[in-house]
Amino acid sequence: MFDEASMKDRKVLITAGASGLGLEMAKVFAAAGARVLVCDVDENALKAAGAAIPGLHTTLADVSDEASVAALFEQVDARLGGLDVLINNAGIAGPTGYVETLSKADWDRTLAVNITGQFLCARLAVPLLKQSKAGVMINLSSAAGHLGFAGRSAYSASKWAVVGFTKTLAIELGKFGVRVNAILPGAVEGPRIRAVIAAKAKTLGVPVEEVAHSYESQASLGRMVSARDIANMALFAASDAGASVNGQALVVDGHTQALV
Repeated sequence: MFDEASMKDRKVLITAGASGLGLEMAKVFAAAGARVLVCDVDENALKAAGAAIPGLHTTLADVSDEASVAALFEQVDARLGGLDVLINNAGIAGPTGYVETLSKADWDRTLAVNITGQFLCARLAVPLLKQSKAGVMINLSSAAGHLGFAGRSAYSASKWAVVGFTKTLAIELGKFGVRVNAILPGAVEGPRIRAVIAAKAKTLGVPVEEVAHSYESQASLGRMVSARDIANMALFAASDAGASVNGQALVVDGHTQALV
């Protein structure tokens, strides 16, 4: 690992950090020397994450709820005493189905978590990041944030919004030395994508194996990416190794030209 990628004593908040991508990022940042606080809506997952990563701080929070986010940042102050890196990782898959079949409630919930949650966290994080000597915000988007995704319009719309939000904040905060980037993962192997595959197979009325094969082969590399791939990109983007990387949509998808 490059010396510039050291995160020694940097204060990091990762939303939805008790499982999946968030947990993998927590492991990578902790191993690089960071002091890490993760929040999540799953209390049992938080307990397991705390047991798995020595020194990890954990707290319950729902990023779509304004009061919950305010309480989260009270914990940031109490446990970290400031903030150097915010990773807006919380997100949901949203509904699977063609647009005429979707409910407004499902649409609203997807945007509430995937983009409004990032806004609520960013709004409170920015004053702290401005005080840091190495302030960084990383917003998780998706390959669906730069490509169309049939049957997943709510999700894709929310992830395109993340990229616009990121690029705008990079302009607003650059003069303060705060860098803002988005990471756009492709299909990440794990339980979440397998649930999406099952839902899409049901919508299309085709075997799960057929949809799974299309997800596994849509990238030029012929495979899904791993959670560690995304965590490594987050570490690079947050560290001094990425000191001149700002306002970027960092795609980690094995070169995917279309989503199926």
